Amino acid sequence: MRLDWPDCVNARDLGGTPARGGRIRDNALIRSDSHALLTPAAVAVFRERPPALILDLRWPRECVAAPSPFAADGFYRNLPLLSDPLGYDPPDHTYAPMLDHNGARVAEAVQEIAAAPPGAVIIHCHGGRDRTGLLAAVLLGVAGVAPDDIAADYAATPGTEAAAMSHTLEHARSRYGGIEPYLLGHGVTAAEIDAVRSRLLG
Repeated sequence: MRLDWPDCVNARDLGGTPARGGRIRDNALIRSDSHALLTPAAVAVFRERPPALILDLRWPRECVAAPSPFAADGFYRNLPLLSDPLGYDPPDHTYAPMLDHNGARVAEAVQEIAAAPPGAVIIHCHGGRDRTGLLAAVLLGVAGVAPDDIAADYAATPGTEAAAMSHTLEHARSRYGGIEPYLLGHGVTAAEIDAVRSRLLG
């Protein structure tokens, strides 16, 4: 569901996405582009009903250039999903190298979400496409969302194609055995995976 967040052009609640045995709860997982775009009025609304966690996936240098209005709030965390520099040339048709090169960072993001108090979790980067798209795919995979539905959510972001995420998920399956084995192999515990699944599905 698209959200009416002034000046954020790529914000949506993933509630209602079909998952194994149910669907993603409303207001459980929200993805967006940079919150530096939000109007002061929108920021005030956020603070009236704060989320459990805002996970900013940008590099520190991006946060300096375009600071989050929530950087001083207790519900905000900056956790860069990618190393800087990348250490590889990102292809256009897949996020497989992002998975392969940033396993510990992806795992840490999942652990932050598992440990968050009850309430909404908001994940974002600069444009809400690549880093946010990959982490959203991982979280939806944990919740039992089918690969085609994960790819369809990714493709709801302008300028993307479902095939890139489909290829990424197939890479996770063929190389690691799937999303859960990938996370377990990078230090996420079964209890943390269950905690993420529970907060998304209720």
